[in-house]
Amino acid sequence: MTTGAPPTRTPRRSRARTFVPLALAVWLVLEIWLLTVVADAAGGFTVFLLLVAGALLGATVVKRAGRRAFANLTGTFQRAQEAVRRGEEPQAPGRAAAEDRNGFLMLGGLLLMLPGLISDALGLLLLVPPVRAAVGRWAERAVERRMGAAAPGSLQDAFQQARIHRPDGKVVPGEVIREDAPQGPARPGEPRPPLLP
Repeated sequence: MTTGAPPTRTPRRSRARTFVPLALAVWLVLEIWLLTVVADAAGGFTVFLLLVAGALLGATVVKRAGRRAFANLTGTFQRAQEAVRRGEEPQAPGRAAAEDRNGFLMLGGLLLMLPGLISDALGLLLLVPPVRAAVGRWAERAVERRMGAAAPGSLQDAFQQARIHRPDGKVVPGEVIREDAPQGPARPGEPRPPLLP
């Protein structure tokens, strides 16, 4: 005798959850192997100096990129406040902000800070501006493709689709209107209504 409940399907394991741990393990083995090869050829002290120099350079890059990001953010807020004071609508950051690729600069610094020669080489590559710009354009296209494949339309549509198709229950779009809520903004000096009746 069956109960009538539909059989539950176990969700498929994504490719990322399968291959990312394997790729990390291979990367770790390659880093250790390369360190031992260089240590045999140049000596252990040379490898130690390379690792320390990479960590120091990476820390410097991350610090400078963080300062630049903070300065860009502060400048954007100041321009927006000035536009609001003049009665204009604040403008979105322009193309120069997208071309800055500050996040990839920070990623390059973090890769330099990681102990290993392969990560140092990748970090040094991300410090080169044309490489950083090319990686940024590739990442933007990849994100746009993934978002386009997820749901046609805007970003909000994609999140709405993700909410609607959740396996844990049904989502009903709607709005809650409380009739006992005060109408209009509260006046200064008026006591606020209690949180609980």
